[in-house]
Amino acid sequence: MAPAGILKRESPGAHGALEEQAIEAGARELGVELSGAQAGQLERFVRLLLRWNRTHNLTAITRADEVLTHHLLDSLSVAPELSAQAPLRILDAGAGAGFPGIPLAIALPRHHFTLIDAVAKKCAFMTQARLELGLDNVDVLNRRLEQLRAQPFDVIVSRALGPLPDFLRLTRHLLAPQGRWIAMKGRLPEDELRELPADVTVVRTVTLRVPRLEEARHLVVLQPR
Repeated sequence: MAPAGILKRESPGAHGALEEQAIEAGARELGVELSGAQAGQLERFVRLLLRWNRTHNLTAITRADEVLTHHLLDSLSVAPELSAQAPLRILDAGAGAGFPGIPLAIALPRHHFTLIDAVAKKCAFMTQARLELGLDNVDVLNRRLEQLRAQPFDVIVSRALGPLPDFLRLTRHLLAPQGRWIAMKGRLPEDELRELPADVTVVRTVTLRVPRLEEARHLVVLQPR
């Protein structure tokens, strides 16, 4: 059963809807302060995702309370690593249905986010979300990472792109010389860390505590030597 205050029933058979207060409270536990307008955008994003998901199968998660924990708050857990005051150019590599890029773009509007994915239906959804939510700091690209040629990014983040060596290989040509990679992981990938190229260094690893998510979560922050 969902924690009290997270779900409000829309109609019989509906998957439910998130309350903005639950989004704000969860984000606050992560050290992310959202305005009412930002919480409203995130709530609208969840409704749009659940509506599209009934037809397009964008994510295996179909309950609003699980979207809150497994997608929204999981994505926002990266925000403290992106706290630079200067605007950053951030690439979400393999963005899927827009995680973590769209929640981060809402929470951190001073940064610009490029969301790239090779699956057309996922890019169509992210484009629709960008339009409906008025996210001028988001670009969506439907192509493969190795084919992308762009101005180098300050940060490249990945949530589900595979092992660390593959993540680095696919995106190395897109990272600025002083840039950082941020890989979102479940358990700390000790084997993958041992397989890193010699010219990449681990800046730090971060153990995360995502509210109401009883699963291991870590960030691995890397940069070129």
